[in-house]
Amino acid sequence: MALPLFYYVALSLLIFFIGMLGFIRSHNPVQMLISIEVMLNAANLNFIAFAFYNGINPAWGSVAVIFSIGIAAAEAAVGLGIILAVFRILKTVDATHVSTLRG
Repeated sequence: MALPLFYYVALSLLIFFIGMLGFIRSHNPVQMLISIEVMLNAANLNFIAFAFYNGINPAWGSVAVIFSIGIAAAEAAVGLGIILAVFRILKTVDATHVSTLRG
């Protein structure tokens, strides 16, 4: 017997707000990327839960999650590349010290 949909949505909401709080409170870009990944995982939990409970093929929810994970990996790669470029120029990764991105 599965739990009601409300529990999955509530857990997803809690995970999303933890990620959002981590993003807002952080000054380190790597921690910001991790917080974004946590928020995306909350959305992935919703994809799976709604695919299971709406009576459609649960594989469609899995396909959406795999697509989302691919997008998250691309976002992390681009974000880490930008962080490395900023570190090479400014010798810091603190987001409060980065005001412009001039080449």
